[in-house]
Amino acid sequence: MLNNKTYDVLKYLAITAVPALATLVGTVGVALGYQDVTGIVVTVITAVGTFIGALVGLSSVNYNKGTK
Repeated sequence: MLNNKTYDVLKYLAITAVPALATLVGTVGVALGYQDVTGIVVTVITAVGTFIGALVGLSSVNYNKGTK
């Protein structure tokens, strides 16, 4: 189980920072003409964000089981 600070940081990353980064990379990459590489990088960033979100969700489920 994650401690509160780690949970808060991972939740911020999953909900705010990683999607914002993927959008930034996607927009700037296409604007600069790097369509092929941009798609790959955005896919990897999104996969990392999904993984972080899964960790946060799992931690939340485990925490809620322990409080009942």
